[in-house]
Amino acid sequence: MRLILISGLSGSGKSIALRALEDSGYYCVDNLPATMLHEAMSLYADYGYEQIAISVDTRSSPSLGALPQEVDKLRQQGVDVRLLFLEAKTETLVKRFSETRRRHPLSGSGSTVEECIRLEQELLASIQEMGIRIDTSELSANALKSWIKELVEADSSRLTIIFESFGFKHGVPLDADYVFDVRCLPNPYYDPVLRPLTGRDQAIVDFFLQQPLVAEMTEDIRHLVAKWLPEFSRENRSYLTVAIGCTGGQHRSVYIAEQLARAFPIEQVLLRHRQLFREA
Repeated sequence: MRLILISGLSGSGKSIALRALEDSGYYCVDNLPATMLHEAMSLYADYGYEQIAISVDTRSSPSLGALPQEVDKLRQQGVDVRLLFLEAKTETLVKRFSETRRRHPLSGSGSTVEECIRLEQELLASIQEMGIRIDTSELSANALKSWIKELVEADSSRLTIIFESFGFKHGVPLDADYVFDVRCLPNPYYDPVLRPLTGRDQAIVDFFLQQPLVAEMTEDIRHLVAKWLPEFSRENRSYLTVAIGCTGGQHRSVYIAEQLARAFPIEQVLLRHRQLFREA
């Protein structure tokens, strides 16, 4: 059996993630107390379900402390358990609650949305490092669905590297393990012909192939990641997110992320471009 646990901050897209998994053939359950996981999985096994997705969050906060132990028990029984932790920047979450006019699940008398978000971050701090973190601040619903499907299809028996381009003017991704700043490299943005293109277009590729510093930076990052991958694997990590940032997330970071993804075995790599597909 495979169990995908969805957790994270309210407003970060957990419902979208659960629907994406349901569309992929998972039997989905929203807001199950952690202490009921073992019993529920036994029941689903009797029903013949092999792929289960369950949302566990602060709506059942008294049971959250038991989640690590419950996950360990299920893994010892041979269940393939993965946790996806969704989060977003505070200002993004505030904006989403304002636009939808929904109450925060932790809202009480006199509590502001910002205060509820801080409380929720504290309640979830102990579990956010248990799995792969996904910063949904700049993601559309369609992009999030695509990322979720990629993650659950990845081989959980080996470390997956996620190369992620982004623009510093949009903020550093919350889910990054490594962040590399490539703003010191030559920028095709200043060429009016190249400006509308992206790091995936051949004209931009040709531009960077003529820049020795770009190749040197790319190789330095590749070497560092390759050197330390065995250590991350020994720590039983399933994912390592390497974020490459330039000013706008359109040219330099995209090109280098693409080159790095090609330098590792394809079955070990996921590639993301935050700013290119944030409206997709």
